Amino acid sequence: MKIVVIGGTGLIGSQVTNILKNENEVIAASPNTGVNTITGEGLDNVLENANIVVDVSNAPSFADAAVMEFFKTSNENLLRAEKKAGVQHHIALSVVGTQKLQESGYFRAKQVQEDLIKASGIPYTIVHATQFFEFAGSIAAMSTVDGKVYLSDAFIQPMASADVASFVAKTALTPPAQNILEIGGPERFHIDEWIRQYLKITNKPFEVVTQAGAPYSGVVLEPTMLVPEKATYLGGIMYKDWISISGNQR
Repeated sequence: MKIVVIGGTGLIGSQVTNILKNENEVIAASPNTGVNTITGEGLDNVLENANIVVDVSNAPSFADAAVMEFFKTSNENLLRAEKKAGVQHHIALSVVGTQKLQESGYFRAKQVQEDLIKASGIPYTIVHATQFFEFAGSIAAMSTVDGKVYLSDAFIQPMASADVASFVAKTALTPPAQNILEIGGPERFHIDEWIRQYLKITNKPFEVVTQAGAPYSGVVLEPTMLVPEKATYLGGIMYKDWISISGNQR
Protein backbone atom coordinates (compact mmCIF):
# COMPACT_ATOMS: atom_id res chain seq x y z
CA MET A 1 0.00 0.00 0.00
CA LYS A 2 1.35 3.41 -0.96
CA ILE A 3 0.77 6.24 1.51
CA VAL A 4 1.81 9.84 0.86
CA VAL A 5 2.17 12.09 3.90
CA ILE A 6 1.82 15.76 2.96
CA GLY A 7 3.83 17.76 5.46
CA GLY A 8 5.71 14.56 6.11
CA THR A 9 8.88 16.21 7.41
CA GLY A 10 7.13 18.25 10.13
CA LEU A 11 6.32 17.54 13.78
CA ILE A 12 3.35 15.25 13.15
CA GLY A 13 4.22 14.13 9.64
CA SER A 14 7.63 12.75 10.53
CA GLN A 15 6.11 10.70 13.35
CA VAL A 16 3.28 9.41 11.16
CA THR A 17 5.81 8.43 8.50
CA ASN A 18 7.94 6.53 11.02
CA ILE A 19 4.92 4.65 12.39
CA LEU A 20 3.67 3.55 8.97
CA LYS A 21 6.88 2.93 7.04
CA ASN A 22 7.68 -0.58 8.31
CA GLU A 23 4.71 -2.25 6.64
CA ASN A 24 3.85 0.17 3.83
CA GLU A 25 5.42 2.24 1.10
CA VAL A 26 5.37 5.66 2.75
CA ILE A 27 6.59 8.89 1.18
CA ALA A 28 7.14 12.03 3.25
CA ALA A 29 6.15 14.85 0.91
CA SER A 30 7.01 18.48 1.54
CA PRO A 31 8.80 21.36 -0.19
CA ASN A 32 11.99 19.93 1.33
CA THR A 33 11.47 16.74 -0.69
CA GLY A 34 10.40 18.46 -3.91
CA VAL A 35 6.63 18.42 -3.40
CA ASN A 36 4.90 21.79 -3.17
CA THR A 37 1.12 21.88 -2.82
CA ILE A 38 1.00 25.64 -3.48
CA THR A 39 2.73 25.52 -6.86
CA GLY A 40 1.73 21.94 -7.63
CA GLU A 41 5.37 20.96 -8.12
CA GLY A 42 5.89 17.21 -7.75
CA LEU A 43 2.28 16.39 -6.88
CA ASP A 44 1.41 14.21 -9.87
CA ASN A 45 4.64 12.24 -9.56
CA VAL A 46 4.42 11.60 -5.82
CA LEU A 47 0.74 10.59 -6.01
CA GLU A 48 1.17 8.09 -8.83
CA ASN A 49 -0.29 4.76 -7.64
CA ALA A 50 -0.97 6.24 -4.18
CA ASN A 51 -3.78 4.60 -2.20
CA ILE A 52 -3.89 6.97 0.75
CA VAL A 53 -2.97 10.60 1.39
CA VAL A 54 -2.42 11.98 4.88
CA ASP A 55 -2.35 15.78 4.97
CA VAL A 56 -0.79 17.20 8.13
CA SER A 57 0.68 20.29 6.48
CA ASN A 58 0.32 23.76 7.99
CA ALA A 59 0.63 27.32 6.74
CA PRO A 60 4.01 29.06 7.04
CA SER A 61 2.24 32.32 7.98
CA PHE A 62 -0.86 32.76 10.14
CA ALA A 63 -1.67 36.23 8.79
CA ASP A 64 -5.31 36.19 7.65
CA ALA A 65 -4.78 36.55 3.90
CA ALA A 66 -1.71 34.30 3.79
CA VAL A 67 -3.24 31.45 5.76
CA MET A 68 -6.42 31.51 3.66
CA GLU A 69 -4.37 31.46 0.47
CA PHE A 70 -2.34 28.52 1.76
CA PHE A 71 -5.20 26.25 2.76
CA LYS A 72 -7.39 27.13 -0.23
CA THR A 73 -4.72 26.83 -2.92
CA SER A 74 -2.88 23.84 -1.45
CA ASN A 75 -6.07 21.84 -0.98
CA GLU A 76 -7.44 22.69 -4.44
CA ASN A 77 -4.17 21.50 -5.98
CA LEU A 78 -3.84 18.45 -3.77
CA LEU A 79 -7.42 17.23 -4.14
CA ARG A 80 -7.32 17.74 -7.91
CA ALA A 81 -4.16 15.64 -8.12
CA GLU A 82 -5.63 12.98 -5.84
CA LYS A 83 -8.72 12.60 -8.03
CA LYS A 84 -6.48 12.20 -11.07
CA ALA A 85 -4.43 9.54 -9.27
CA GLY A 86 -7.47 7.65 -7.94
CA VAL A 87 -6.62 8.08 -4.23
CA GLN A 88 -8.97 6.02 -2.09
CA HIS A 89 -8.72 7.79 1.29
CA HIS A 90 -7.80 11.36 2.21
CA ILE A 91 -7.01 12.02 5.88
CA ALA A 92 -6.62 15.61 7.06
CA LEU A 93 -5.56 16.91 10.44
CA SER A 94 -7.56 19.89 11.69
CA VAL A 95 -8.45 21.44 15.04
CA VAL A 96 -11.14 20.83 17.65
CA GLY A 97 -13.53 23.77 17.70
CA THR A 98 -12.77 24.97 14.16
CA GLN A 99 -16.45 25.55 13.40
CA LYS A 100 -16.85 27.61 16.60
CA LEU A 101 -13.78 29.80 16.11
CA GLN A 102 -14.69 31.53 12.87
CA GLU A 103 -13.79 34.99 14.16
CA SER A 104 -10.19 33.86 13.64
CA GLY A 105 -8.63 34.09 10.19
CA TYR A 106 -6.74 30.87 10.82
CA PHE A 107 -9.86 28.90 11.68
CA ARG A 108 -11.80 30.39 8.77
CA ALA A 109 -9.06 29.02 6.53
CA LYS A 110 -9.22 25.61 8.21
CA GLN A 111 -12.99 25.58 7.62
CA VAL A 112 -12.40 26.25 3.92
CA GLN A 113 -9.98 23.32 3.87
CA GLU A 114 -12.56 21.02 5.45
CA ASP A 115 -15.32 22.18 3.08
CA LEU A 116 -13.11 21.52 0.03
CA ILE A 117 -12.37 17.99 1.28
CA LYS A 118 -16.04 17.21 1.87
CA ALA A 119 -17.00 18.50 -1.60
CA SER A 120 -14.17 16.70 -3.43
CA GLY A 121 -15.85 13.32 -3.80
CA ILE A 122 -12.74 11.60 -2.42
CA PRO A 123 -13.47 9.31 0.58
CA TYR A 124 -12.16 11.16 3.62
CA THR A 125 -11.59 11.33 7.34
CA ILE A 126 -11.01 14.66 9.07
CA VAL A 127 -9.29 14.42 12.46
CA HIS A 128 -10.00 17.27 14.84
CA ALA A 129 -7.22 17.34 17.45
CA THR A 130 -6.86 19.59 20.47
CA GLN A 131 -3.76 21.75 20.92
CA PHE A 132 -0.48 19.87 21.33
CA PHE A 133 1.65 19.96 24.47
CA GLU A 134 4.37 21.37 22.23
CA PHE A 135 2.25 24.49 21.61
CA ALA A 136 2.33 25.80 25.19
CA GLY A 137 5.26 28.10 24.48
CA SER A 138 3.70 29.62 21.36
CA ILE A 139 0.35 30.10 23.14
CA ALA A 140 2.18 31.95 25.91
CA ALA A 141 4.08 34.06 23.37
CA MET A 142 1.04 35.10 21.35
CA SER A 143 -0.79 36.04 24.56
CA THR A 144 2.00 38.21 26.00
CA VAL A 145 1.60 41.97 26.25
CA ASP A 146 4.19 44.12 28.03
CA GLY A 147 5.74 41.12 29.74
CA LYS A 148 2.48 39.63 31.05
CA VAL A 149 0.58 36.67 29.62
CA TYR A 150 -3.15 37.38 29.32
CA LEU A 151 -5.35 34.30 29.10
CA SER A 152 -8.94 33.36 29.84
CA ASP A 153 -9.94 30.49 32.11
CA ALA A 154 -11.67 28.60 29.29
CA PHE A 155 -11.01 24.88 29.22
CA ILE A 156 -8.35 23.21 27.10
CA GLN A 157 -7.53 19.51 26.72
CA PRO A 158 -4.05 19.40 25.18
CA MET A 159 -2.34 16.25 23.99
CA ALA A 160 1.10 14.97 23.09
CA SER A 161 2.00 15.13 19.41
CA ALA A 162 2.98 11.45 19.70
CA ASP A 163 -0.61 10.58 20.59
CA VAL A 164 -1.88 12.67 17.67
CA ALA A 165 0.49 10.95 15.26
CA SER A 166 -0.45 7.52 16.55
CA PHE A 167 -4.14 8.15 15.98
CA VAL A 168 -3.60 9.68 12.53
CA ALA A 169 -1.47 6.70 11.47
CA LYS A 170 -4.11 4.27 12.69
CA THR A 171 -6.79 6.24 10.84
CA ALA A 172 -4.80 5.94 7.61
CA LEU A 173 -5.15 2.16 7.80
CA THR A 174 -8.89 2.10 8.50
CA PRO A 175 -11.83 2.73 6.13
CA PRO A 176 -12.81 6.36 5.52
CA ALA A 177 -15.15 7.70 8.20
CA GLN A 178 -16.75 10.28 5.88
CA ASN A 179 -16.91 12.39 9.01
CA ILE A 180 -14.97 14.39 11.59
CA LEU A 181 -13.33 12.43 14.41
CA GLU A 182 -12.45 14.40 17.55
CA ILE A 183 -9.43 13.52 19.68
CA GLY A 184 -7.98 15.13 22.79
CA GLY A 185 -5.68 14.74 25.75
CA PRO A 186 -6.35 12.75 28.91
CA GLU A 187 -6.75 15.82 31.15
CA ARG A 188 -8.79 19.00 31.03
CA PHE A 189 -7.17 22.22 32.27
CA HIS A 190 -8.15 25.86 32.43
CA ILE A 191 -5.94 27.40 29.75
CA ASP A 192 -4.50 29.98 32.15
CA GLU A 193 -3.62 27.23 34.65
CA TRP A 194 -1.97 25.10 31.96
CA ILE A 195 0.24 27.93 30.72
CA ARG A 196 1.04 29.00 34.28
CA GLN A 197 2.22 25.43 34.95
CA TYR A 198 4.29 25.42 31.75
CA LEU A 199 6.00 28.73 32.62
CA LYS A 200 6.80 27.56 36.15
CA ILE A 201 8.28 24.23 35.09
CA THR A 202 10.33 25.81 32.30
CA ASN A 203 11.54 28.67 34.54
CA LYS A 204 10.19 31.42 32.30
CA PRO A 205 9.71 34.63 34.31
CA PHE A 206 6.29 35.71 33.04
CA GLU A 207 3.16 36.40 35.03
CA VAL A 208 -0.12 34.91 33.79
CA VAL A 209 -3.08 37.26 34.18
CA THR A 210 -6.50 35.63 34.05
CA GLN A 211 -8.83 37.81 32.02
CA ALA A 212 -12.24 36.62 30.85
CA GLY A 213 -12.12 38.52 27.56
CA ALA A 214 -8.53 37.68 26.67
CA PRO A 215 -8.52 36.53 23.03
CA TYR A 216 -7.13 33.25 21.77
CA SER A 217 -6.06 33.49 18.11
CA GLY A 218 -8.32 36.51 17.86
CA VAL A 219 -11.36 34.84 19.45
CA VAL A 220 -12.91 35.54 22.85
CA LEU A 221 -13.42 32.02 24.15
CA GLU A 222 -16.54 30.43 25.54
CA PRO A 223 -15.72 27.87 28.26
CA THR A 224 -15.69 24.71 26.11
CA MET A 225 -14.74 25.95 22.63
CA LEU A 226 -11.34 24.21 22.69
CA VAL A 227 -12.37 20.81 24.07
CA PRO A 228 -13.96 17.86 22.24
CA GLU A 229 -17.73 17.51 22.34
CA LYS A 230 -17.55 13.76 21.74
CA ALA A 231 -14.02 12.42 21.62
CA THR A 232 -13.31 9.31 19.57
CA TYR A 233 -9.94 8.94 21.32
CA LEU A 234 -8.17 10.40 24.34
CA GLY A 235 -4.39 10.27 24.44
CA GLY A 236 -2.59 8.37 27.16
CA ILE A 237 0.41 10.65 27.77
CA MET A 238 -0.04 12.93 30.77
CA TYR A 239 1.29 16.48 30.58
CA LYS A 240 3.35 16.25 33.78
CA ASP A 241 5.09 13.13 32.45
CA TRP A 242 5.67 14.63 29.01
CA ILE A 243 7.19 17.88 30.22
CA SER A 244 9.40 16.19 32.80
CA ILE A 245 11.25 14.31 30.06
CA SER A 246 14.53 15.94 29.08
CA GLY A 247 14.17 17.86 25.85
CA ASN A 248 10.43 18.55 26.18
CA GLN A 249 10.88 21.66 28.29
CA ARG A 250 10.51 24.19 25.53
